[in-house]
Amino acid sequence: EEEEEEMCGLLVVVVVRLMACSHRTGHGATRSLLPPSALLTMPALLVLALLPPVAEAFYLPGSYMRTFATGEVLAVKVNSMTSFETELPFGYYTLPFCRPQGAVRKSAENLGEILMGEQIENSPYSFGMNRNESSIYLCTTAKLSEHDARMLKQRIKDFYQVNLLLDNLPAIRYTRQDDYLLRWTGFPVGFFDERTKLHVIFNHLRFTVLIHEYEGAAATSAMSTGDGLDAIPMNEDGGKTKSGFQVVGFEVNPCSVHHDPASVAKHNMYDKISPEIVCEELSQQVVNEGEAITFTYEVTFVKSDIRWPSRWDAYLKMEGARVHWFSILNSLMVIAFLAGIVFVIFLRTVRRDLTKYEDLDKEAQAQMTEELSGWKLVVGDVFRAPRHTKLLCIMVGDGVQITGMAAVTILFAALGFMSPASRGMLLTGMIMLYLFLGIAAGYVAVRLWRTLKGDATDWRSIAWSVACFFPGIAFGILTLLNFLLWGSHSTGAIPVSLFFILLTLWFCISVPLTLLGGFLGNRAHHIQYPVRTNQIPREIPPQKYPSWLLVLGAGTLPFGTLFIELFFIMSSIWLGRVYYVFGFLFVVLVLLVIVCAEVSVVLTYMHLCVEDWRWWWKAYFSSGSVSLYVFLYAINYLVFDLRSLSSPISAILYIGYSVLMVFAIMLATGAIGFLTSFMFVHYLFSSVKID
Repeated sequence: EEEEEEMCGLLVVVVVRLMACSHRTGHGATRSLLPPSALLTMPALLVLALLPPVAEAFYLPGSYMRTFATGEVLAVKVNSMTSFETELPFGYYTLPFCRPQGAVRKSAENLGEILMGEQIENSPYSFGMNRNESSIYLCTTAKLSEHDARMLKQRIKDFYQVNLLLDNLPAIRYTRQDDYLLRWTGFPVGFFDERTKLHVIFNHLRFTVLIHEYEGAAATSAMSTGDGLDAIPMNEDGGKTKSGFQVVGFEVNPCSVHHDPASVAKHNMYDKISPEIVCEELSQQVVNEGEAITFTYEVTFVKSDIRWPSRWDAYLKMEGARVHWFSILNSLMVIAFLAGIVFVIFLRTVRRDLTKYEDLDKEAQAQMTEELSGWKLVVGDVFRAPRHTKLLCIMVGDGVQITGMAAVTILFAALGFMSPASRGMLLTGMIMLYLFLGIAAGYVAVRLWRTLKGDATDWRSIAWSVACFFPGIAFGILTLLNFLLWGSHSTGAIPVSLFFILLTLWFCISVPLTLLGGFLGNRAHHIQYPVRTNQIPREIPPQKYPSWLLVLGAGTLPFGTLFIELFFIMSSIWLGRVYYVFGFLFVVLVLLVIVCAEVSVVLTYMHLCVEDWRWWWKAYFSSGSVSLYVFLYAINYLVFDLRSLSSPISAILYIGYSVLMVFAIMLATGAIGFLTSFMFVHYLFSSVKID
């Protein structure tokens, strides 16, 4: 109980300090460390802190600020090797690198990390905090076999990057090109010397660890950081916390050094090699069959003014902010243009016609009806059930589920709840949100089915179909791609155990919630049509232009709001660039929803004006056709930006994942357009007086 009271008191202090926390900018002004959205949640946290404790506290992995004492061991971890040439991740120890003393241990990974192909393991690289070391011997491999030599050369040829982690920070490598300083995560396995036509391996690593000296605090201190919410408690005696150092940067500079096997034969791991290793003065280590490779490293600690909250700035530094703003302004112009069309159509044309029609007596209305043309003539057919009604309901339900998942995920990421320090958290959050939003998909699909068909007995079939339609297609695509990854022995392959976990989550969470949503949708009152439907369908007059041409062309407007941000997203997925401008992305998502709604309404009205009452599917695909342009953009990105892909398997993987992404976009945007058009048509014809 005393510990629980201390935790409550700590939380109160954290909340109060956070609400008052600010820092001085370079212009002398004072700015809060927290965004306004986070400040809104502080009173709620304060109330929760004062409530009786009912559960044990927890923290997000990777978000806890660690302070190291001088000489305390810092252990470097390794992640999967990655390449922009193949897009196939491989485990670090698939190559003949030095292994740690004892066994290789994998770090606990969440669902998102496994799906992304990450495999974090311990490594033999370690050093004491704030203790510079040079020329440290690590190990000498056995003589390279033909297989090992061929594998090393292939990984060098494919430009594979070694990814290291220290205190959850990825290693950064800086290179200079002309007048620009380029920043990369990780370092290449080696390089191919064009002059000598030899493969050279990087076997000596020069680490630079940026540290910030922490002096301790007289009371509990808290701050909002790129890693999350961090609190540093007091010592038991109420004094300052123990002074130490925090890791705020991790840089690596690799080089190649050839060592005489005889000179290092008697060395053990972590022994110091004499004389000092100077990369520029020694020959390089060439990969040859039958030759051993010696690995060494050195480390230099540099005190930095970078504080813990800013240590991710080097990774999350936003580049091209003007481009993001241009994308938003471009979208706003499209929205304003479409909104002008909508207002002109509805406020002037529709309302004027309705007012004129309703002011006439019955005889005059009957006479006027004979002379009418356009949308008023399809009043008896506009709500006639479309073809493939069941498929339409299923696709709308799945689209609502995907849209809700995307909106909530991006909103949480924009508010800073999904820290980059918690790898895989974004993908894990998306999957869990999708599972729990099955209740919304089932409700919308079944209620729409009841409205269109009026059948209350078939709701179970609809709900089951909604629960299995998109996930079933996604599982099918992922399974086919997974066979390719298994055949390549890549860490990107989903383990069989994870397949069973995903199936368990699907059938134990998503399916029951979708059925529950379907039950609630079946119990809810179906939407009443404002007009009666004639028994005999009205003949649709011949059209001057095919309607599908207009539907396909409508997708260009939503794509115009999306394509600039799409480039950054694709670069993040396929080129390893960090994407953390979720605020821009959320704004673009809102603008995309508005444009899809406006485009669908305008096209639905245009079809009704030419007496085409078959608007259901056209309303769906008028906004959903944006997926076609996204797919064409993905092919363009493959041809011009990923032209270095070195194998057909990589291209197949890219196309497979792109098809899955495009299909999800079609379902989401199509559902937005359809539901908006349905509400518009219902409102439009509910204003017409029919006897």
